[in-house]
Amino acid sequence: MKMAYKFIPAVVCAVVMLATSCTEDDQPIVPEDPDTEVPTPPTPPAPGDNSEKLLTGTVIGTRYSVDYDSGQASESVNTKKNVFDNDFSTFFASHDRSGTWVGLDLKEKHIITKIGYAPRRNQPGRVELAVLEGANKADFSDAIPIHMIKEPGIENKMTYADVKCSRGFRYVRYMTPNNVRCNLAELQFYGKKGEGDDSQLYQITNLPTVVINTYNAQDIVSKEYEITSTVYIISDGGKTLLCDEETGVKGRGNASWGFPKKPYRLKFSSKRSPLGAPAKEKKWTLINNYGDKTLMRNILAFETSRRLGLSYTPFCHPVDVILNGEYKGCYQLCDQVEAAANRVEAKDGYLIEIDAYANGEACYFYSSNKTPVTIKHPDEDDITKEQKEFITNYFNQMENAVFSSDHADPEKGYRQYLDLDSFLRLFLVGEFAGNTDTYWSVYMYKDAGNGKLYCGPAWDYDLAFENDNRTYPVNELSDFIYATKGSVASESVRRMVNRIVKEDEEAGIFLQSIWNDARKKGLDATTMVKYVDETAALLDESQKLNFKRWPILDKKVHQNHTARGTYTAEVNAVKLYIAERLSKMDELVKQ
Repeated sequence: MKMAYKFIPAVVCAVVMLATSCTEDDQPIVPEDPDTEVPTPPTPPAPGDNSEKLLTGTVIGTRYSVDYDSGQASESVNTKKNVFDNDFSTFFASHDRSGTWVGLDLKEKHIITKIGYAPRRNQPGRVELAVLEGANKADFSDAIPIHMIKEPGIENKMTYADVKCSRGFRYVRYMTPNNVRCNLAELQFYGKKGEGDDSQLYQITNLPTVVINTYNAQDIVSKEYEITSTVYIISDGGKTLLCDEETGVKGRGNASWGFPKKPYRLKFSSKRSPLGAPAKEKKWTLINNYGDKTLMRNILAFETSRRLGLSYTPFCHPVDVILNGEYKGCYQLCDQVEAAANRVEAKDGYLIEIDAYANGEACYFYSSNKTPVTIKHPDEDDITKEQKEFITNYFNQMENAVFSSDHADPEKGYRQYLDLDSFLRLFLVGEFAGNTDTYWSVYMYKDAGNGKLYCGPAWDYDLAFENDNRTYPVNELSDFIYATKGSVASESVRRMVNRIVKEDEEAGIFLQSIWNDARKKGLDATTMVKYVDETAALLDESQKLNFKRWPILDKKVHQNHTARGTYTAEVNAVKLYIAERLSKMDELVKQ
């Protein structure tokens, strides 16, 4: 649900053509220092277009600085005015360590062509990962990035950078990187008057940039309540913009929600297809991949799903994320797993999940064999008592048939309730990827009427490809993962899988057939390793920034068995695993 007080118009700029832009707020800003005008420096402007000039205006920004002598908040020392005084020895040090900023009200719109900055003396690294933004609303709810500082600054010297953004802005600012009190000595904006247009916007890296501006710059602290937000998705080298107003943003995930780098869910105000996604829907996810230091394990799992022929594989595209002016890192924009066109084709039926966290969900049941199951569709607001009873009974019938004496009989056994083809293909995805969590979370869906339960899609593979200390090293296990003590599968699920895979001869033969066919058609070491290399190249610029923001390459986080120290080492470990796992799977499937 959305919190009532948050239903304020905001903007989610998603994939719309460039002619689309957000409306300007007519409410005037009330500057904190109304009499403070930026002095013109004695030095000439940086080289550029003849019409560009050093811009002046009213200093705006975070109210309080810090008095280092007392440690208290101040409005008289180390203030934001210092970044415009042409003196490298003075600086702005904010009292707070996050969400702080300094900028200018230019009074009218200007196209920014160049920025200049200098760090506080003895603190050149404090400007790294700072985001510079432009806006036309006084509260910066429509802000978009115009530049990101990716390296340390130079003491006692201005560093200049060209700005590749054709939109005109009244308000411009420097957003402080997380936890550094700003520590900026000088700041300059160059440009020329003009409305501008959206023919060229700024992307942080080669990946699309997702910008989220929450109402009143609120932090996202809940998985239950949405905050109405302005969100932009800038792609195609800054030439395509998706824009949507009143997008609801909230947290998501289970274990991943507890990480410092948070995952999020977006709900657009109308159905959209961001970044060319097959589905046109409101709900989308931003996967954080905090414990996955390759930033690609879910991407690899989805590619495996496609090569093993699952009927639906979630859309996924890596992106950079900025939240309220703060760089958050490299994420993946993905489908929301839901019953919808070009997603799970069960809009008139049921979508359920064998889910270890089921008792924390709004609509769930435990099977007669104590398997926890969440009902995803129909959702808790729409499902009737009769529908819940039906899907509960149907799941029990399927599970009981698996454990019956006739379980392998094509007519009397489990196959009258469960689609064996999709079950085996999803099984192979999880086992090849070495996903400890495969049976912690298993999606299943059923069409209305007499349709069977189908398995899929593949989802939640951040611990796969040998990223989990509970099963490391995967390829030294003597059996499939589900059968090992390291698997987090419940006993009922473990027994169910075993009855199908190992105690149904026909299912075993079918399993071999599916695997052998996939091996011939592209699930091989050469092409999979090539895919890893191509994905790593795509992520290279973004991963460098991500691990500056989250310096964990030399640390064990979540279920990591090993901290390899570099991104290249993490990627190489995955490539080695894939080559070894294919051979291991050949042996296991034959058994």
